[in-house]
Amino acid sequence: MVFPIVRRCLQSLNNAFLHQNLHNISSLSVIKRYESTNATVKNTEIQSTIRRNIDPAIRARLIDFGKYVAECIPKYVQYVQLTAGDELEILIAPTGILTVLSFLKYHHNAQFVSLADICGVDVPNRKYRFEVVYNLLSLRFNTRIRVKTYTDELTPLDSVYDIFEGANWYEREIYDMFGVFFINHPDLRRILTDYGFEGFPLRKDFPLSGYVEVRWDHEKNRIVYEPVELTQEFRRFDLSAPWEQFPNFRKENPPSEKISLTEKIDK
Repeated sequence: MVFPIVRRCLQSLNNAFLHQNLHNISSLSVIKRYESTNATVKNTEIQSTIRRNIDPAIRARLIDFGKYVAECIPKYVQYVQLTAGDELEILIAPTGILTVLSFLKYHHNAQFVSLADICGVDVPNRKYRFEVVYNLLSLRFNTRIRVKTYTDELTPLDSVYDIFEGANWYEREIYDMFGVFFINHPDLRRILTDYGFEGFPLRKDFPLSGYVEVRWDHEKNRIVYEPVELTQEFRRFDLSAPWEQFPNFRKENPPSEKISLTEKIDK
């Protein structure tokens, strides 16, 4: 009766010893994998961030495609340029927004079916002070393109809502921030500022303190708008704008390569 008990005890001890060894081996492998991963992350973090090398073949294809678009729509495309080495930009007349964007979306050699963003730029010293930039993405060819047009304070632009429904909020944001009006927009209302807001905050001539200030009136039991009172002397911003401290900022930064198609407009 003693031998079977001893045999079972030895077997249980053997199993426990084997399980402990396997656990130690697995723990060591996990630790080694963690250390190798941590070392890789550290090596990656200390590396400097540099721009990738630009593939000459990609540049050539972008140039050919820009020329192709200009040849297909010569009435509206004013010139094509490459910025940052491999970013294609097409500058068009304001009257050709619908035509050019329809071409880029539906043409089988383009297929820019995704509107990533629409943004505005204000340069007050230009004749047409506002630039409207359309950022498009072609999922079929994994390519991005920028389409730029221009306008002033009074001239409206065509809404591209019928082509890209995602332009709804983007155009409302540009209208709210810059005051650019879009024709045939389904619901052109302010989207970021409050109801009754005066002015357009992202215009370079908009005062930093605004025109009115908002407070809660306990007597009227509601929010009231009042003209801004500059009670602090340092809030009188008589200094030059921050971007004018850098002399090279005002100079036009030429792209790495420009493909002239027609005479450049006077912005």
